[in-house]
Amino acid sequence: MSAQLFMDPLDFARNGGTHHGKIALSGLERLQDYLTDNSGEVQYAVTGALNRNAKPMLQIVVRGLISLCCQRCLGKYPHALDLQADLLLARDENELARLDEDESVDCILATANMDVLALIEDEIILSLPLSPRHGESECSIDRPDSDTAKEKPIFAALAALKNLH
Repeated sequence: MSAQLFMDPLDFARNGGTHHGKIALSGLERLQDYLTDNSGEVQYAVTGALNRNAKPMLQIVVRGLISLCCQRCLGKYPHALDLQADLLLARDENELARLDEDESVDCILATANMDVLALIEDEIILSLPLSPRHGESECSIDRPDSDTAKEKPIFAALAALKNLH
């Protein structure tokens, strides 16, 4: 990751801090395995707050357009990121274990020097579809004029040969 942003998340939440900016997709190293093209950027905002129970939390918003690989045709699949995550901050492992029992909230361990950009990258990866695919009418494998569709008779002939033996 090219630039790094570290913060004390508990202090950031107590003070109602806010930070926003842009991240180049090429700078998100762990995300590269999911992308077909790493040009462009995503916009993010991180806001610290106390929830209604006076517990510290981070609100993360990420927006942008990324290119994934369609699992049907293996072509470029544009995916719009529009994610919002509310993360409760645990002060120690015991509090994290207790908070994790409630499945309705997401919580993380608040470390003194938390890497915010790594946290944003984690949230992007967690939000990705398990099997990204174009709609059936949009996928190049379903269009008769596509190169993939022209190869179908070849695969049908190979399947017929396989059935002979």
